This record gives sequence, structure tokens and C-alpha cells, in this order.
Amino acid sequence: MTGSGSRQDTGQAFPIYITVVAGLLFLALAYLAVGQAAVNRGGAQTAADAAALAAAQDRRDQLAGKWVDDLLDPTKWQAIFDGDVRLPPSCWRAEELAAQNDADAQCSPQGPLAFTVRAETHKSVGDSVVPGSENFHSKASAKAVIKSICTFAEPGEGAGGDVLPRLVCENGRDWDLKPDDLTQLPEPQDLFDVHLAAD
Repeated sequence: MTGSGSRQDTGQAFPIYITVVAGLLFLALAYLAVGQAAVNRGGAQTAADAAALAAAQDRRDQLAGKWVDDLLDPTKWQAIFDGDVRLPPSCWRAEELAAQNDADAQCSPQGPLAFTVRAETHKSVGDSVVPGSENFHSKASAKAVIKSICTFAEPGEGAGGDVLPRLVCENGRDWDLKPDDLTQLPEPQDLFDVHLAAD
């Protein structure tokens, strides 16, 4: 009787064991799906960050180029440093960088010195135990801003004639510019800072 009872208990426990193992397997697969989603989300954020920075850096380079073009007319400098000049669009760089990170991007200028990018990954999370995950594409957004880091004396405040205003920049370097010697000029990164900001 004892042996028979033991076999019966074993037989009753087996379905419970299978159920527990199946439940644990499901949880493991669910955690895997969550992990895949996190990786996918990270890829979307990387694409958004890179795209926003690319657009802002393109605008920074254009502003620096405009400043060089108008170097001998200091009355135009402040408008350039404020971004208050007409320049070609820069969002194409955001779309290009997003594509390189396997994502699509929607880029929007936020005034003259900032860009917001919303990116969506090309790849889905993939098949998993979570219904619909194979159709889920991660999305993320980022904002990059451009900041002028140099100041100068406006014409009429000690600058004028054949002497250009002195640029005093936050990076610790000052620039004494001479109209007759323009071989040593600041680089775009010397004039403007580009960084990510809260969206």
C-alpha cells in the first residue's frame, strides 16, 4: 500500500511540476522580451541624440562660416551669434545620421539655435511571448542647442575704425583679430557650443 500511495503522489505532483516549469519558462521569455525592448529603445535614443547633434553642428558650422564672411563688418556679428540670419536648412543632417543608426527621424528647428528630433527604429523588438512585439518599433526624442560662447565690444563701445573687436570666449581663449591678418581665426567650436538639452 505504501508503494502504491507513493506512486500516486508522484503522479499527482507531475502536472504541478510541469505547470511550474512552464510558468518559469514563460517568465524567462517575457524578461527576454523586455530586455530586447530596452536594447531597441536604447538604439532609438542613440539615433535621436546623434541626429539632433548633427543638425545643430551643421547650423553651428554655417553660423561660423557666416561670421567669417562678415568678419570685417562687426555690426553684423551679434545677429550671427544670436542665429538671427538666413541660412540653409540643417535637418537633412539629422535624417542622414538617423539613417546611419538604422532609424527614421523627424527633425524640427526650435528657433534659430535648437533642433528637436524624434527617431523611430527600423527594426522591431522581434517575435516574443508578448503579443504584438513583432510590430513594435521603439521611439525616442532628443533636443540639441547651440550656444554662442564669445562676447565682444559692440562698434562704438571702444571698437571701430580699422581695429576689430576683441572676442572674449568662455573656453578661456581671447581673440585679437586684425583686418590685415586673418590667417588665425577661431574654429566653429571656438565660437559656439553644441550640446544636448532636456526636450
